[in-house]
Amino acid sequence: MAVSAPRRVTVLGSTGSVGTNTLDLIARHPEQYQVEALTAQRNVDALAEQARRFGARLAVIADPERYGALKQALSGTGIAAAAGPEGLVEAASAPADWVMAAIVGAAGLAPTLAAVRRGAAIALANKECLVCGGALMTNEVKAHGATLLPADSEHNAIFQVFDFERPENVERIVLTASGGPFRTLERAAMARVTPAQAVKHPNWDMGAKISIDSATMMNKGLELIEAFHLFPVPAEKIEILVHPQSVIHSMVAYNDGSVLAQLGSPDMRTPIANTLAWPTRMPTPAARLDLAKIGSLTFEAPDAERFPALALARRALEASGGAPIVLNAANEVAVTAFLAGRIGFLEIAELVERTMDAVADCVVDSLEAVYALDVEARAKAEELMQPRLRVTA
Repeated sequence: MAVSAPRRVTVLGSTGSVGTNTLDLIARHPEQYQVEALTAQRNVDALAEQARRFGARLAVIADPERYGALKQALSGTGIAAAAGPEGLVEAASAPADWVMAAIVGAAGLAPTLAAVRRGAAIALANKECLVCGGALMTNEVKAHGATLLPADSEHNAIFQVFDFERPENVERIVLTASGGPFRTLERAAMARVTPAQAVKHPNWDMGAKISIDSATMMNKGLELIEAFHLFPVPAEKIEILVHPQSVIHSMVAYNDGSVLAQLGSPDMRTPIANTLAWPTRMPTPAARLDLAKIGSLTFEAPDAERFPALALARRALEASGGAPIVLNAANEVAVTAFLAGRIGFLEIAELVERTMDAVADCVVDSLEAVYALDVEARAKAEELMQPRLRVTA
């Protein structure tokens, strides 16, 4: 892929945690990057401020009802404004060499696919693109000569130490997990967990949805599915290991007994920088790792009873077809309901399982089919949350 200088970049989801960290890095090297487009879900003020600061050519707000506010906020700047799903695709279609795909949830699939079809380098921070899109996404990457650069810390760690030229030498991939804030909490106590407690991750500063996924360990289940599509290894060779310190971000074990690991402080700017500067590297302000100060690193197997989401994700991957789409859709509905106080913490995984049981698996071979199954699964999850009618004599 030919890269212009300065490198033209687009950030899909610029006001979230990944997006703001990406722009923090760009701000430190302004001569190396030209911002083409920025997008946000609802935060007009933050989006407009970013667009003005970085000289973006286009700003898009996903919520169509906020288009007027965005247009007014950008009045006189020369920055174009757009809104809605079509606007997100327009942003992804802007002539950027590198696109950060950080829109949370299945909503990020269509714009990311639009960037892929331009042959861009895609820094993938949206797990759902591969969880829901799977082979559809990877086939489009190959067909259009695009490049997928994993931006999640775990997949980026694997990306840095994986031998893509000789994958047959890989014995297994080990995805590390912090275990979240409730790693040692008794299951009975987990039933009383509040949203405020669940969003407080012990190591990482993330958005609410991703933080809840970390607390249930659904994020690691989604990462399992994502890793299957990113790296040429069978599902049974992808393992999950709890590592509370979040220093080793993941590992690759080879057939000669070697285990290669990528280490670093828990700062998203490190994996983002690896994709932003790819195929070279760039300096970041991330705290340097001091292993002597840390003293020890610990590991443990994930607790299947505390975290049933892991088994649900592996079940979805083994089922293939549309099961991962149902898993993801039901989880998004459940997390939203938990944050709104409609269901309890333990009911998140329960609702996902009930939805997977209720929605038949099927072959998904187009973007339209992905969205149709996503809509069906969301509707079923909402239906299953409704109070059951009591029949009286």
